[in-house]
Amino acid sequence: MLTGAIASLSFVAGLLFLRFWRSTRDPFFLLFALSFGLEGCNRVALGMLAATDENLPFVYLVRVISYGLILVAIWQKNRRGR
Repeated sequence: MLTGAIASLSFVAGLLFLRFWRSTRDPFFLLFALSFGLEGCNRVALGMLAATDENLPFVYLVRVISYGLILVAIWQKNRRGR
């Protein structure tokens, strides 16, 4: 049940960032929306697995990609300001 709540709130956060991106066209918000959408899909896939084992390599790979998108967004935002 907690996995479903985390997944749905990740999708809500992604939609919120997507709305900000649509109004500003700032890639920062698009990357955050993609990151939260990817994390929501990861949680849904994890909830659908029969064995809820978070030690599987693909779970960590998806999280690394998701967090990497956030780091790229922050890096690009700070780089453009100089």
